[in-house]
Amino acid sequence: MSLNSIFQFLVPKDKKFFPLFEEASSNLVQLASHLHEAVNLPLKEREVLFQKIDELEQKGEDIARQTNLELSRNFITPFDREDIHSLITSIDNVAGNLQGAASRMRLYHVDKITKSIRKLTEINLEACQNIESAVKELKDLKKVKNIATACSKINKLENKSDSVYNKAVFEIFENETDAINVIKYKEVLSVLESATDKCKSVASVLEAIAVKHS
Repeated sequence: MSLNSIFQFLVPKDKKFFPLFEEASSNLVQLASHLHEAVNLPLKEREVLFQKIDELEQKGEDIARQTNLELSRNFITPFDREDIHSLITSIDNVAGNLQGAASRMRLYHVDKITKSIRKLTEINLEACQNIESAVKELKDLKKVKNIATACSKINKLENKSDSVYNKAVFEIFENETDAINVIKYKEVLSVLESATDKCKSVASVLEAIAVKHS
């Protein structure tokens, strides 16, 4: 048994941070799910979901704030303090970008939702679901392989997002004649693609934690 394993055995089971991590990742999946649902609805029916997305993004910020507060209060933490801060911050960044995409669709009155936008929200939803799966494995870190598998899927989804985004931007400049529409759609696509980048950042933190405690 390694010294790290012995230390983990002796340290009391954490009852504060892991519930917050799981709440944050569950909240993220809800947000991504609402966004994907919204882009598959007519314009008039999206507003209710956009409002829910705003509420979930605020809830995510509250969870991040509470996590950092617990970090300042507790001397003993389940793993490195900087990793705890990085994990909750990176999850919050994903939520911020997804909410940002919804906000831009509302602000710019994006009526017609393209296949590329739908595909990017689908990719983000799947990436968030993998984040949730990996976060659930942090509690005892006995199934590090499951974390690695989820992170690998997230990385592949990020590559897929890049391809969808690049193709979509090319098609906009190739086919769209209205300069305002070019700006609107490129902006929405960019934020969605950035959200997947942020999912990859979450995966990087998760992988780092798994390696340190394997």
